[in-house]
Amino acid sequence: MSLTEQLLRPLLASPAKPLITHYDDRLGSRVELSVATTVNWAAKTANWLVDEFDVEPGDHVAVRLPAHWQTAGVLLGAWWCGARVVAEPSGARVVFVGPDEEVDAPAVAVVSLDPMGRGLSNPPGGSALDYLNEARLSGDQFSPLSPIPGDTPALGKSTVDEILTEARARAGKLGLTATDRVLSTLDWTVPEGVLDGLLVPLAASAHLVQVTHADPAKLDARREAERTTADLS
Repeated sequence: MSLTEQLLRPLLASPAKPLITHYDDRLGSRVELSVATTVNWAAKTANWLVDEFDVEPGDHVAVRLPAHWQTAGVLLGAWWCGARVVAEPSGARVVFVGPDEEVDAPAVAVVSLDPMGRGLSNPPGGSALDYLNEARLSGDQFSPLSPIPGDTPALGKSTVDEILTEARARAGKLGLTATDRVLSTLDWTVPEGVLDGLLVPLAASAHLVQVTHADPAKLDARREAERTTADLS
């Protein structure tokens, strides 16, 4: 079973439950994703990766994005179809980048990072594709053609089973449970930032409150408004 399925399956009984709340202090934005919305974006991404780029289990998908609700959809979608998330573009089936980054790769997906989920205001250059405008047309449900084995590489050098075990262990050390609301200012660097900042809260079925471009002067207000119970920083 894929990493995404193992992380999200325990949450499906409460689809309306908030799962990820994303603040961008530079833009002054707040976006909240329920379990259902998160699953929806992950499914669309997985379908798009398979249909557009023929991604198969073990294929490299490079993710060069900040901690963001759209990045969560990219990562969960990549793992759902069995991709191995890496940082470097070389050899990747597709490279996900933000609107201000250019990479030399055969297949590039540009993520707008618009807080309201709008695609790029102008088409990306060359053969690059607008991730949001393209992926939103894909199906809302995804089923791998075959089960994803636990020994499939998932994040950097680690397999599905290894990553899931490590994420659960780190969540346990922090005492995180499904009742927690976790405030994080961690960058989602691949692999360690993604593991600590995204996978650890998800492994505990906790609600993640992610603050990007965090303004230290506003963090106490964020904690109070979101009633957070734990910090990752």
